[in-house]
Amino acid sequence: MENENEVAEREIGQTIQTTVYPILFAISGAHLLNDLIQQSIPMMYPVFKESLQLSFTQIGLITFVLNVTASLLQPAIGLYTDVKPKPYSLPIGMCFTLVGIISLSYATNFYLVLASVCVVGIGSAVLHPESSRVAYMASGGSKKRGLAQSIFQIGGNTGSAIAPLVVAWLIAPQGQHGIIYLTAFAVLAIVIQSRVSIWYKNYLTNRSKKKAASSDEHNLSRKRVIGALTILVVLIFSKFVYVSSITSYYTFYLNKTFGLTVEQSQFYLFIFLLSMAIGTFLGGPISDRFNRKHVIWFSILGTAPFALLLPFANLFWSGILCVMIGLILSSAFSVILVYAQELMPGKIGMVSGLFFGLAFGMGGIGSAILGFVADKTSIEYAFQIASVLPLLGLVAGFLPNLKKEMEAGKSM
Repeated sequence: MENENEVAEREIGQTIQTTVYPILFAISGAHLLNDLIQQSIPMMYPVFKESLQLSFTQIGLITFVLNVTASLLQPAIGLYTDVKPKPYSLPIGMCFTLVGIISLSYATNFYLVLASVCVVGIGSAVLHPESSRVAYMASGGSKKRGLAQSIFQIGGNTGSAIAPLVVAWLIAPQGQHGIIYLTAFAVLAIVIQSRVSIWYKNYLTNRSKKKAASSDEHNLSRKRVIGALTILVVLIFSKFVYVSSITSYYTFYLNKTFGLTVEQSQFYLFIFLLSMAIGTFLGGPISDRFNRKHVIWFSILGTAPFALLLPFANLFWSGILCVMIGLILSSAFSVILVYAQELMPGKIGMVSGLFFGLAFGMGGIGSAILGFVADKTSIEYAFQIASVLPLLGLVAGFLPNLKKEMEAGKSM
């Protein structure tokens, strides 16, 4: 009889060019658990603010440390694993997250909170580029890469959407120590990632025996590739600083403007994050069928009218606008990531790490700046500043038509 590894290798050999949905759903599930944990930290800011007497600036710095730790490490990890893939880094990374959660639940001052979220950030720095690489491998080819990344991404967005409910019903009532409940999610993610690592290792073994010619070549010059990457960085800045303004400060805004409690404001955050999960799922498959450039352009710039109206809306329309913003804006990231991967074939880990790192870093920097602005002026004014960011989507019009360039590359 065949052992488990022999069966896995045989199946991988048959599915190198087909979409491996069980693996995609597994990494999506691990992403869900990881981002549920990560998103629960900002949701607990009101609790930390009260128990540790923190300022808005200090809250912004917590997000900054959490995000920038991941931002700095992810490109380096992705670049290293492009050369030396490490399948078992996935469960090891989640172990860092587990340690960070335990430390955070018992942190007694601002500096211990910073150290704890730094350790959680290390876990995220491993998960995102490596899981994105697995999604690329399991996609089965260019016709399903958008779908594969969307399946992976929707896990993260769903975890973020669930986080406010988990915090409101399970964690916040227990105070800071309630964060310890998140360890159950981390342990489950470790189990899932361990199983994915077996597939990842066997895939690499099989792939090394069965090299396939790349069909991702394009005719773009180095200068145009750098120009396109620069535009993508601007779009990442626009998207994630704006999202950070919602996830870090929207609960405070709703409290100040409409007098909602922390528990009540979590509902509005939930519908925003749930809308983002739905939009994430739709963006990738649409970009597989249509031009990725046009999907990116619509996703960022199409958010602008709703974002500009949000600071001036009443409570009812705030909910409606949050849904529209979440649906449209969230469709961008998986498409941007696949576009960048196809822009630089052969550097999947580095590209994935770079763009996930930028997403975390831009969000962290934006959160810190907006926190400072809110302290110096008001939370309402900070939101008005953030609302203009989606207008930067105009620059997406200058992206090259990569689909056409790749078709030209194949014909040469």
